[in-house]
Amino acid sequence: MEDKVGAVLVVGGGIAGIQSSLDLAESGYYVYLIESSPAIGGRMAQLDKTFPTNDCAMCIISPKLVEAGRHLNIDILTKSELISLSGEAGNFTARIRRQPRYIDMAKCTGCADCVEVCPVELENEFNEGLDRRRAIYRPYPQAVPNSFLVTKRGTSPCKAACPAETSAQGYVALIEAGRYEEALEVIREYNPFPASVGRVCTHPCEVKCSRGKLDSPVSICSLKRFAADWVYAQGSV
Repeated sequence: MEDKVGAVLVVGGGIAGIQSSLDLAESGYYVYLIESSPAIGGRMAQLDKTFPTNDCAMCIISPKLVEAGRHLNIDILTKSELISLSGEAGNFTARIRRQPRYIDMAKCTGCADCVEVCPVELENEFNEGLDRRRAIYRPYPQAVPNSFLVTKRGTSPCKAACPAETSAQGYVALIEAGRYEEALEVIREYNPFPASVGRVCTHPCEVKCSRGKLDSPVSICSLKRFAADWVYAQGSV
């Protein structure tokens, strides 16, 4: 049998891309499967039934997801996009931009313990906004790769405006969840005197608060003081 030389790049991790990758891998080629989303599966993974047979969509695609994820000849690159492709047939050079997941995939076991402690909720894109998910998430239970990732949207205006660069969004979200001690721990990472600063700070963060464009800024400084006073009153520190 003739040895296969080189590798194949498959762009798009939908059902067509997965099946193409499996066929090529079984033929002896090494396949790079790139997908812009956090997991392969595409639209079919979002469906309940398929047309016109009315078969279960996940029953069809799930075995292929597992096979692609385990195949030694397939390298799955999620959160990736093709920037450029140059060369000629048989000798192409591809440039790929890969976005960070902020989770070490080699260490993530998919246990979902991180989801339980994350206080930040966002709209769930996989379910078309019908429910909400945490900022640390896995698109769906059968997702391949079976690794979580974190949604990061840059530096918040409040943090950028704070002289100490305190993560206001972080402790405000924890206060909203009623986790006051953890909120104080976040504040103390940047500020060793939260109760005092919560009383004398000129709160430039509130001037830049995005909520102010809708109605009024979040009372970030008062929340800092509240968290410190509550924890001190409980005798936890």
